[in-house]
Amino acid sequence: MKFLKAQMAALIILFSTLALGHDDRQLSISVGDWPPFFVANEPGEGSVARLVRDIFAEAGYEVEFNFLPWKRAYREAAAGKHDATAIWMYAADREQDFVYSDPVMNERFVLFYRKNAPIQWNRMEDLSGLRLGGSIGYSYGPKFDRAAENGVLDVEWVASTELNFRRLLFGRIDAFPEEINVGYYILRRETDQEEARQITHHPEPVSENQSFLLFPKDEPDTEKLRTIFNRGLKTFRADGRYKTYFDSRPQVSSNNPGR
Repeated sequence: MKFLKAQMAALIILFSTLALGHDDRQLSISVGDWPPFFVANEPGEGSVARLVRDIFAEAGYEVEFNFLPWKRAYREAAAGKHDATAIWMYAADREQDFVYSDPVMNERFVLFYRKNAPIQWNRMEDLSGLRLGGSIGYSYGPKFDRAAENGVLDVEWVASTELNFRRLLFGRIDAFPEEINVGYYILRRETDQEEARQITHHPEPVSENQSFLLFPKDEPDTEKLRTIFNRGLKTFRADGRYKTYFDSRPQVSSNNPGR
């Protein structure tokens, strides 16, 4: 009887250890819906989601992406409810809450506007007379963010890029910034061809920057996970796999945008 009890105890410990080991290999990453890079209702959940998932998979980790409003995605990850959050441009104040991965991708934000109401600008001050849109929780780079905070720009904040396109088509705003590939992806997905043909973008970038995976600063596994991810990202770039995740991304023609 004692032998059987000892065996049972050993089995319980073994299964508990295996379960804990399995849980340790499950990662939660909070993200905002940002197609084509992160897409909640799409197989694979977007190109960058697939990249991040595959990098961790090679190290034996399984990733679950939790799609949330951007501010909540940031806040929950900062509180340690997720192992990381993706993807974010650099901002100095975020270093209070997170450590940054190596750069995951390059971004180019431009202003979208109606073709029948063109805009011209070179400096942020040139946009001061326009009604601009913005998405809650977004950063559009330090220059735009600072100008909005200081009242130089008149920005009406709404919940999503989809709403900004609708407001733009209805003439409620004059322009709004968005990453160029994200903007055209959503425009094609959410509008018909006639509506899409009414929209174009200004070639002057609002912001050009790199974006990163952020790991909560005070969590015990952060440095290990960041090292694993950076090492995998470097390998994917070196052997050419990195490029394949973006080969199918919609290409934007500056001569004929929105078609």
